[in-house]
Amino acid sequence: MKCKTNPFRKKLISYFMFFTVVIFTVLWLLQTVFLQKFYNGMIIKNTVKVADKISEESRNSDITSYIDDVSRSNSILVFVTDTDGNIIYSSDEYKKGHKNRLKNDRTDLRNEHQQYRELPENYLEFLNELNSSADGIAELQTDESYVYGRLIDFYGSDGKAVLYIRTTLNAVGSTARIIRIQLVWVTLLSIIIAFVLALFMSKSFSKPVAQLNEKAHKLGEKDDDVDFNEGFCTELDELNTTLYTTSKKLKKNRDFQNELLANVSHDLRTPLTMIKGYAEMIRDISREDEKQCAEDVAVIVEEADRLTALVNEILEYSELQMSDSETVMNDVVLSDTVTSVADSFEKLYSKEGYVFERNIADNIHVKGNAARLQRAVYNLLDNAVRHAGEDKWTGVSLRTEKGNVIIEISDHGSGIAHDELEHIWDRYYTRRQRSGKGVSGLGLAIVKQVISQHNGICRAESVVGTGSVFSIELKSI
Repeated sequence: MKCKTNPFRKKLISYFMFFTVVIFTVLWLLQTVFLQKFYNGMIIKNTVKVADKISEESRNSDITSYIDDVSRSNSILVFVTDTDGNIIYSSDEYKKGHKNRLKNDRTDLRNEHQQYRELPENYLEFLNELNSSADGIAELQTDESYVYGRLIDFYGSDGKAVLYIRTTLNAVGSTARIIRIQLVWVTLLSIIIAFVLALFMSKSFSKPVAQLNEKAHKLGEKDDDVDFNEGFCTELDELNTTLYTTSKKLKKNRDFQNELLANVSHDLRTPLTMIKGYAEMIRDISREDEKQCAEDVAVIVEEADRLTALVNEILEYSELQMSDSETVMNDVVLSDTVTSVADSFEKLYSKEGYVFERNIADNIHVKGNAARLQRAVYNLLDNAVRHAGEDKWTGVSLRTEKGNVIIEISDHGSGIAHDELEHIWDRYYTRRQRSGKGVSGLGLAIVKQVISQHNGICRAESVVGTGSVFSIELKSI
């Protein structure tokens, strides 16, 4: 068993390790090769977003406070100048600007700002780019920095003002080196942990699979008990249920075959022996005697009919037992079905003195299979005729009772002993049949199987020496 599960475990381990390698390869690429590009892209996107926000708030009286906050929180350098390059306001991440100074003389304010920070070297280039821009937006990018700006309406300024924002790029160089070292250790530890987890998981996965494999090998055997711990996953639980159902069906088939050989062999052998014996008598003795020959042929025909009926019953019951598909159910006028069967028997047996007393209600409907229900009623009525009493009376009744449909077939025969009543629906229960009246012992078993498919109930009541009543109970519609 161990060698059978090893390939599965090896594949599971290899797939898990491959998954780990792929994940860490992607992680290495993102944290080292693409980290700088990702960082630069996010910084540029954030700078443009800050410029948009400053442009929206630039007419408010507290714009300078807002510029101080965003420059400090985003580590950017902000200049607001007029179109000639004269500083109106500036701020960066290290110092605040000069709040509430816009009421002072603009010239003094420019001079104050110039002692804090001068305009960047690329400002003139930026200003030229801005002036030549058709949409009033300009940007400059080098390996080290990114500059973005636009024309805005600034609070306290008479004309258009120039917004200049600069941020630093490629600031993760040292950080990336630290991340690489950290990733080396994280990767090694993760691969070790992943390998241990893969071993554990492969063992957990392979165990129920191995159990199901062993169970599949023992399908239908007498000893097919294999431990299987449900709850690992839904699919395996469903597969276990399927194997269990399949095993039951295989056992059922095997038992059915054994019963067929054990119980029917005698019934098959008897008519075949009779046919062979009388055929030999015709060949050796009675072929010259027309009367005797006719009698022998009649016996052969009778036994052939009996053999045909026996085979038909076996095939019919086998079909009912082994059919996996659901029976097609339709609206069945049961009154017509019962009447049709009663008519057939009356035409066949009335000349022999049989009396069929009917009490069949009209317009009774059930949901079912008409052909199979007809067969069930036929078998019950055939059983009643075979075991009718000396008066040859048979009763056929159909009625509704408390929302159910009741079919009753009665006879005045010798009756059935109480200890036999619980067995008469069993297949091949032939104690009564082998007394000279039955065929195979499958007639009542077919009735029970058909009615079970219709979610109905079969009953039998009998008094020895008085007669029997067989009934079928179905749901009406």
